[in-house]
This record gives sequence, structure tokens and C-alpha cells, in this order.
Amino acid sequence: MHAPAPEAARTGEALRVALAGLLDGLSPRQAAQATGRLIENYRGRTPTDAPVLRDRSDVVAYAAYRMPATFEAVRSALAAFRAAAPEWRPGSHVDIGGGTGAATWAVAAAWPGGGPATTVLDWAEPALALGRELAGGADVEALRAARWQRQAIGDGLALPDSTDLVTVSYVLGELTAADRRAVVDEAARAAQAVVLVEPGTPEGYLRVREARERLLAAGLRVVAPCPHSAACPIEPGADWCHFSARVARSSLHRQVKGGSLPYEDEKFAYVAAARFPAAPADARVVRRPQLRKGQVLLDLCAPDGLRRETVTKRQGPHYRAARDADWGDAWPAADGD
Repeated sequence: MHAPAPEAARTGEALRVALAGLLDGLSPRQAAQATGRLIENYRGRTPTDAPVLRDRSDVVAYAAYRMPATFEAVRSALAAFRAAAPEWRPGSHVDIGGGTGAATWAVAAAWPGGGPATTVLDWAEPALALGRELAGGADVEALRAARWQRQAIGDGLALPDSTDLVTVSYVLGELTAADRRAVVDEAARAAQAVVLVEPGTPEGYLRVREARERLLAAGLRVVAPCPHSAACPIEPGADWCHFSARVARSSLHRQVKGGSLPYEDEKFAYVAAARFPAAPADARVVRRPQLRKGQVLLDLCAPDGLRRETVTKRQGPHYRAARDADWGDAWPAADGD
């Protein structure tokens, strides 16, 4: 996907600066050890009544490592959502399982100049406390005003009926199948729009696919990334739908991973759905475009299914647009409209 808008880029940089300040009191070795342990155990293995984020050092290390990536993935999903519904602006937002608030920062960046009133729900009090601390130092009023509320995430979750936007990012994999269904169903019941983000793995895609089906059954329509609300055309087990977001690496990332590049690419799967009218893309680029001499090969998801489009130099402006296209971008109809 293309580079973020200036406001989103500034918010992302402010988040990285705030996270770097938290690491001042944590030794590099302690941060690396805590992060390594949490990477092994946190995502996908945490029962809802026993969060792995036990104390401040755990939360600081994990937040420094994961928040920038989560922010960029949710930011990318929200950018696609906004492109399909540019006039809509949420007045209220609930971030389910929001932890330290990466999705809340992404929502504030997506609707600058007065973001929605946000409530972050999570079962881990240390994560909520750190999220409150980070947001309290932000120069964005919507972040400073956010509410941080301890809440079990699963069956029994009850959201306000008047919620405009619900985000659920990197949470479904932590839940039992029954709790996953309950959370998605409650989000669909209460919200005007729902944005779900999961890791860009085959398993993450399957969780998003299942959630997509439940959102449709509840009466919402897909806004992004799909250009339709029909059944997903991908054969489960043969392939999976996912996208990529570029993330600036902190010194902690390099310490833990031993990498030298100043960035990494976060792979993620997502679905955004809404109850109000929106204009999904005519098609979506679902793989990195392949550049050939005088032509560009685009793998697309379109209302008629998956297809490959070859755009040649003879097509002029259409060809130039194809050369600029990126994985995850919306693509115009085949006739170039």
C-alpha cells in the first residue's frame, strides 16, 4: 500500500517517539528478553482470563515492539475504508481488546482535526495503564480524552447501541472459537462500521474470513478490501488474502531480531464493513504488481472473482497508473474508467 498521508505519518512518528521514551528505564537486555518471551507466548495462546502482559516491563517491551506494526496495519485498513466512504466520520469508537491503544492512535490519525470519542476495552490492566499514559502525552485531543476500561473480551461483552465504529485488531487469535463469534456478533450488532485486522497468515486470514461471513449475516456490507459482498473467491488452504504495511524499525526491533534494515513489512489481513452506503473499489490489487518490459501484470480481486490483468504501454495513462499501483491498492475497472 502507498505511503500514509502526512497526518498519519506524523501521528505514527509521535507514537514511536513516545514509545522510545518509555524504554529509558528498561535495559536493552531486559527489553529483548521480555519481548522475545512475549512474541513466543502472547498472540494466539492467551486465555481471556489470564493475560500474559503481567507487569509494566512486559507491557513496555511488547508495546515498543508491536505497537508501530499494529498502528500501520490498522492505518492501512482505515485508509481503504475511508477511500470507500470519504464523507462518513465516526462520532464514537470502541477498540475491543485494544491493549495499549495502537488502533486508537490509527483512528485518531484517520480522522484528524477532531477524532471520535474512544473507549478502549481490554482485560489486561497493565496494558490499559500504559495506553492511558501514552495517549495522555499526545498532542491530539481525541487521544488524551480516550477512556480506558478493563473488560473481559468474549461471550458476555456488551457494547453501547449507539457506537459508530468498532475496531478489533490482533485480538481474534487470542480467543476461543465461541468467544470469537460472540465478539464479532456483538460488534456487528452495536456498530455502524466494523474494522477487523489479524496477522497476515493463513490462520489470520481464515479468522477474518469467518468474521466477514458473520458481519454479512448480520446485515453489514463489505467496504474493503473486497470489491463485493459475495463469498470470498479464494479456496481455503490453497491461498490466503493478506496485505503489507511498511513499518519503521526501532532500535528494539533491531536488538530483538538482529536485523540491520531500518524498516520491516507487517503482513496483515483485514475486513471493513458498514451499515451505511459506501463505494467499494472496482477491484483490489491482491499481490505485488509484476513489472515487465512494456507491461504490468496485476493480480486482482473483482466482483467476478480473481483475475490477472495485463496492462501494456500502449494503454497510455492506464499503463502509467498500473506502474504506480501497489499491493493493496484499489484499481479502476478494466476499461480504465
